[in-house]
Amino acid sequence: MGEKESRLSVKQPLKGFRVLSAEQYGAGPYGTMFLAQMGAEVIKIEPPKGGDTARHVGPHWLREQESLYFQTFNLNKKSLTLDLRSEKGTEILHELVKKSHVMANNLRGDVPAKIGLDYESLKTINPAIVCAHCSAYGRDNERAKWPGYDYLMQAEAGFCSLTGDPEGPPVRFGLSMVDFMSGTQMAVGLLAALLDAQRSGEGCDVDVDLLSAALHQTSYPAIWYMNEGDVTKRINRGAHPSATPSQMFQASDGWMFVMAQIPKFWPILCDTIGQSELTGDPRFDTPANRLENRAALSDLLDAVFCEKPVKHWLELLEGKMPIAPVYQLDQALDNPWLQTIGMRDTVSHQDNAKMEVLSSPIKINGDRLPNKAGPLLGENSNDILGDLGLSDADIAELRADGVV
Repeated sequence: MGEKESRLSVKQPLKGFRVLSAEQYGAGPYGTMFLAQMGAEVIKIEPPKGGDTARHVGPHWLREQESLYFQTFNLNKKSLTLDLRSEKGTEILHELVKKSHVMANNLRGDVPAKIGLDYESLKTINPAIVCAHCSAYGRDNERAKWPGYDYLMQAEAGFCSLTGDPEGPPVRFGLSMVDFMSGTQMAVGLLAALLDAQRSGEGCDVDVDLLSAALHQTSYPAIWYMNEGDVTKRINRGAHPSATPSQMFQASDGWMFVMAQIPKFWPILCDTIGQSELTGDPRFDTPANRLENRAALSDLLDAVFCEKPVKHWLELLEGKMPIAPVYQLDQALDNPWLQTIGMRDTVSHQDNAKMEVLSSPIKINGDRLPNKAGPLLGENSNDILGDLGLSDADIAELRADGVV
C-alpha cells in the first residue's frame, strides 16, 4: 500500500461527529482543525461578505482574496456562509444544531450569548449540544467586551519579560503560541464534554480564554513565585533557569542548543568533547556548583565549541545527550528528517495541485492523519443547505437576501 493510500485508510476516531464553528483567524480554527483531521465533519460558518478574516491575510495568495495563510488553520473543513445575526440565518443554524454535536466559536466574549451560540440558547433545540468558546478574556467578567489578540496575552502574562536577551527589551515569541495553546485547550475541553454528552445526553458550555491559557503556561516559574517569591528572569542564550549547562552555544559556523539537563548528561558531555577534567573541577562537580558558576562554565565550553562546526558536535553528541542545531525557518522545514517522519504533506487545491502543508502531529496506529485543502468561501453551502431540505430556489433566495 502506497503512502497516499495508507493516509486515506487511517482510523479517524471522530468520524460521524459534526462540529459547527463560528470561527475566525487563528485560535479557534487551529483547535477545530485537529477535530477535522481526526474525522469530524467541521462546518466552518463564515459571514457571507468576506468570510473569515484569515482569508485576507497576506502576503501570499492562491487567488484574489484567497489567502495561503488561511490554509494553515482550515485543512479538512467545510465552509458554509451564513449571517448569524439575521432571523433566517438563526433558523438555519438551529436546524443544523439539531443534527450536530458541537457548536464552537472564538468570538469576542460578549458575542456568543447575543447571537445565541451558548448552551442556554441552544439546549432546547439539542440538549446534548456542547458549546465551546475560545475568547480573549472570557465571557463572565468586565473584560468580556474587550478585543484581544495573542501578542497582548504574551505581554500581560509575562511571556515577553521571560524572552530575549537580559540586556535588551522584552521580546514576544516568534509565533502566536498563545493562540495555538488556547485552540488546543478548547479542543481538549470540548472533547471531554462531548464524551460526557454521549453518555448523559446533556451538553454544556466549555470556556477557554487566551489570557487564562497564557497564564497557565507560566507553569513552574509561576509556582516558584507564588510560593517562594522567586521572579524568574531572562538569562543569556535562552538558558534554563535552574539547570546548566542547558543553553545555546556558538560553534565555528552557527549555533546549537546543548542540554545537560539532568546530572547524568554532565559527564557524558565532558567525556565526549574531550573535557573530562571538568567533572572533577570543584566549581562544576555538582548541579548547584555548576549553576553558581554558570558564567565561568559557559566561557570554558565556548572556547571548546567554537573550534569546530555544528555538524562536528552533532555527530559526536547526537543520541548520547540532548543536542540540536539552531536552525533558521527554511533550514528547519528543509531538514530531511521531516520527510523521514512524514511531517510534510501535499494536498490538491484548485489553484495549486501540489500545495505543501504540514502534517498533523497526531498519529493513529502509527499513521499520520489525512489532509485535504481548506475550503473556498461558501464552497459547501449548497450541499449543507440542501441536506436540510432547502431547494435550489430557496438557496438562491437566501443568497439574494445576503443570508448565505
